[in-house]
Amino acid sequence: MKQTLNDFKQGKITLEEVLDKLKTLPYEDLGFAKIDTHRTIRTGYPEVIYSKGKTIPQILQILNTMSNHNHNILATKADKETYNAIKKQYPDAQYNEPAKTIVIKKQTPKPKKGKILIITAGTSDIPIAEEACVTAELMGNSTEKLYDIGVAGIHRLLDNKEKIFKASVIIVIAGMDGALPSVIGGLAQAPVIAVPTSVGYGASFKGIAPLLTMLNTCAPGVVTVNIDNGFGAGYFASVINR
Repeated sequence: MKQTLNDFKQGKITLEEVLDKLKTLPYEDLGFAKIDTHRTIRTGYPEVIYSKGKTIPQILQILNTMSNHNHNILATKADKETYNAIKKQYPDAQYNEPAKTIVIKKQTPKPKKGKILIITAGTSDIPIAEEACVTAELMGNSTEKLYDIGVAGIHRLLDNKEKIFKASVIIVIAGMDGALPSVIGGLAQAPVIAVPTSVGYGASFKGIAPLLTMLNTCAPGVVTVNIDNGFGAGYFASVINR
């Protein structure tokens, strides 16, 4: 809405167009989806498209509606077929294949001061880390990555302790036994966001085992998001960093 008023003041749109945009607050009903056009005003960040389970025509219609409101657009859990369809209409769309994210950047967010450090226990956890990274950076955060420094080789972690000490927020992504966030939480003064992944053998129960480990951590200052929820971790880290 702020952008709409600025456009009106600058003579880019008419009063009638302003009134049309006001009609879509606080949401625009597409029948199969209700787009929360008011979310940026309330929370500082626009709504995000969760792509899994939606058809490509549905995603495109949602995207077109959000684009009309001058939002940066993030779609998560998107496959290459969805990206190719979006790319035809939005040539500037960017796809991070490991993260399965699509970004259409229309505005440059105000940069935040602190740095978010994103750590994975193993290489197999990188896709979830990339989702967290894309989310955090689109929201104006500076990020740094430390991949494959899990507890099975603790010396790799200790070699990077200075980066851990300097971070403003730390996201720790791990599958298997999920022990790494507790170790990081015992070292860092920054808040730690633990992300369990579905990586692991049978007894990890597709992420349930690391989820329970992280929820049961004895290290203070550690919170846990849902299994494979890199987006949620990146978003929450940005809220803290804000």
